Amino acid sequence: MTDDDRGGWIGRAVARREDARILAGESCYLDDLPEPEGLLHAAFVRSPFARAEIRGVSVLPGAGTALVFTAADLPGFLPVRSPPGVVTAQAPHPVLAPGEVRYTGQAVALVLAASRALAEDAAEFVDVDYEPLEAVVDPARAPELLRFERSGGDVDGAFAAAAHVTRARHAIPRVVAAPMEPRGILARPEGDGLSVWISAQDTARSVAGLAHALGLEPERVRVALPDVGGAFGSKGTPAPEAAAAAAAALRLGRPVKWAEDRYENFLAAYQGRGMQADVELALDAGGRMLAVRARILADMGAYLYVHSAAPPHTCAMLMCGAYDIPAARVTVTGARTDKVPTGPCRGAGRPEAAAFLELTVDQAARELGLDPLELRRRNLVRAFPHATPLGWSYDSGDYERCIDRAVALVGPERRSDAECVVGTGVALYVERAGGQFEEARVALEPDGRVIATSSAGPHGQGHETMLAQIVADTLGVEPERVEVRFGGLAGTGTFASRTTAMAGSAVLLAAQRLEREGGTEAHARFESDLVFGSGAYAAVVEIERATGVLRVVRLAAVDDAGRIVNPLLAEGQVVGASVHGLGVALMEEAVHDEAGQLTTASFLDYSLLTAAEAPDLRSAFVQSPSPLNPLGAKGIGEGGTIGVPAAVGNAVLDALGGRHVDPPYTPAKLWRALASPAVGPS
Repeated sequence: MTDDDRGGWIGRAVARREDARILAGESCYLDDLPEPEGLLHAAFVRSPFARAEIRGVSVLPGAGTALVFTAADLPGFLPVRSPPGVVTAQAPHPVLAPGEVRYTGQAVALVLAASRALAEDAAEFVDVDYEPLEAVVDPARAPELLRFERSGGDVDGAFAAAAHVTRARHAIPRVVAAPMEPRGILARPEGDGLSVWISAQDTARSVAGLAHALGLEPERVRVALPDVGGAFGSKGTPAPEAAAAAAAALRLGRPVKWAEDRYENFLAAYQGRGMQADVELALDAGGRMLAVRARILADMGAYLYVHSAAPPHTCAMLMCGAYDIPAARVTVTGARTDKVPTGPCRGAGRPEAAAFLELTVDQAARELGLDPLELRRRNLVRAFPHATPLGWSYDSGDYERCIDRAVALVGPERRSDAECVVGTGVALYVERAGGQFEEARVALEPDGRVIATSSAGPHGQGHETMLAQIVADTLGVEPERVEVRFGGLAGTGTFASRTTAMAGSAVLLAAQRLEREGGTEAHARFESDLVFGSGAYAAVVEIERATGVLRVVRLAAVDDAGRIVNPLLAEGQVVGASVHGLGVALMEEAVHDEAGQLTTASFLDYSLLTAAEAPDLRSAFVQSPSPLNPLGAKGIGEGGTIGVPAAVGNAVLDALGGRHVDPPYTPAKLWRALASPAVGPS
């Protein structure tokens, strides 16, 4: 079959095939699974203190027949893994708190009963004797939990020779991932091991995490994913509560189920962001960027999860952004505070890097009296591959085309008037994606169907549609003939905008092997270095002088995710990520008081952006295919969460005449800023 005879399904805007089942209510989430015989339901006794010594645990008579377990019964810790060069203290998260609690909401005891209601009632009769201790909530006063340093080029020489140095300080608050479906697990002992159904982003990290916590060989932990109601990074590694439920199932020889409620999710699911940075940018007399220095302070919380170090490491490694900066030095300090730990949340270090650098670039333009767009254009990376002084190599891109498209899309500037001040902001970003490996199998059935099996783990992105298109395009069949299945193969996991580039390429290779070699089944494994997507975002905002209320008038999103397999799905990811990023910029903040209590522990106090507040969003794609995979694909799922906060931040900076405000950009903050003197050239 020639290329002309094929359907040409790659690049087509095909509607999501998953939606019909989901909209008809036919999804099967963790809490929808049939209950096995003998099932016990789990509830947890959680610490009311941010830090306290546990002097004892006793069960009062009202607990009835419920079973109660503590760390003495279910010892164990979740694994910790650090990126290259990151040094961490010994602080793995315990399955249950052993001897002390380090954050409000930490699980101290597991209670099992015949129903969830009975388990929750019985938990009220578990008495924990606490000795409260002073909580450390300020990361600047906290002990060190993590450290990372990286340098490249003649940083000191560049700063010594600089005609101008811009110095800026920025802070990004903690945020809550807030997936529609909170976390949960159903664990059932089988044979010499455990069968597990878990609400997670992939099976690979669930197997590794549970096996480590339970002290089992990985092959004894069999994990399956039901439908997953979102994750946004928060389900990348098993929760300690999930490990406790699995441990209890093994110990009792009975199935155990834990389905988290929303309040638990606010208290105990790891949070995202939570970083501060001091950034210095050295420039010559012509506005050429010579070097960047950044000191990043990350609020890590009480313990380290397996991927806790990834966001601050990623933030540090991307501190050159889209610019051809010859020298850079970054230092990351991770602080151990008495709060719930932090971990990946959609963007996972990339939004912080973009905000820290792009806001500094706009400040530099103001100090130098240059147009912010002109300053950017003078310093863009234009030749690829491009090795940054921090050690990553950008595979491809067209940053100038991205910024030109974003400026054109956002439209003409508006003028301030007696009622509102108006500002326009632009931001560039570079995103790491891909890497490691995924597997796929493609088989021909006697009835003419094609079965494509992938190691990916979908949780709302449209993987089934996208992978079917790749197989249909390769084999020259209609996508309806392709049935896509997930699981049963080795892979790295669904996170960091990696599935199209990695799992998609594995499926492509398996389909090509089937066509070229014949037979009825083919298997493929695809490995790759990191790929680097990019983009430019622009925003126009207006702020009421009398109230400080901010309105985003227009938002432009231009993303370069390499070759786009399905423009409709890609557009959906851009819209979702942009609204997510806008919510983080305008209203989202997980707030802890001086005692370490979370004061935003429900949707009454923690606001999410709704469709009613979504602005006029104009989007476009630039396609710079990656040379590192056969699809030429990169990543698209996080661009909006990376680019929007930085672009809105620069628009706010412009509207406020250079006055500095950290997000979220609430009316109270903006009203106070408007009352203070403006800074720098207008």
